[in-house]
Amino acid sequence: MNGTDTLTPEIIEAAKDYAQTVFQNDYSGHDFFHTLRVYRIAGRIAEKEGADLSIVRLAALLHDVDDIKLSPETHAHKNRAVSFMRSRHLGKTLIQSICSIIEQVSYTGTDSVIPSTLEGMCVQDADRLDALGAIGIARTFAYGGSHNRQLHNPEIRPRIGMGKEEYQNHKSTVLNHFYEKLFYLKDMMNTDTAKRIAQKRERYMKNFVSVFLNEWDMADFTEQETEKA
Repeated sequence: MNGTDTLTPEIIEAAKDYAQTVFQNDYSGHDFFHTLRVYRIAGRIAEKEGADLSIVRLAALLHDVDDIKLSPETHAHKNRAVSFMRSRHLGKTLIQSICSIIEQVSYTGTDSVIPSTLEGMCVQDADRLDALGAIGIARTFAYGGSHNRQLHNPEIRPRIGMGKEEYQNHKSTVLNHFYEKLFYLKDMMNTDTAKRIAQKRERYMKNFVSVFLNEWDMADFTEQETEKA
């Protein structure tokens, strides 16, 4: 029996419920609300860029369920995403399309790929936008804390230009993550819509890092003493 290629509102709502179940106990910054933000951002981008909204929404809702950091045992074959889509009787071609989008979303250093479809670009941009700005900062520290990473250690320098294998196996400080990934994202956006939003979010993030380092070095004390003099 052939499956359907029609994505009904009921399927999208079921995907939301499924994602909420998968991520209800996540405290690493990849919780259900991250998925929901990516869903909403991707949908907004899709509307502005003329992508297939239903495909973008489903891929966004399932984009992290088999993430290598969160579910390494299901990552290779996208077992969770595929199982959900089969349970909703989706067709093989549609399942493959959604899995292809999910496979291309993640940042993998210099081996990161540009998605092969506009829908994939929308989802990838949305995921990366949620890694920038104030929420991106909060998620970075949440992830670092959940993985026992130091906030900052001046003796540990960030590694620049890592490929996929090195990036996925590398463990550094929370602050180094800004230099090793986050400050690359603005220039890796695919759509004009995401590029405009990323500029503002990156400026906020870079200002935060600058203030963080000034406080770490007590530069604000030096500035105060200079003002008094």
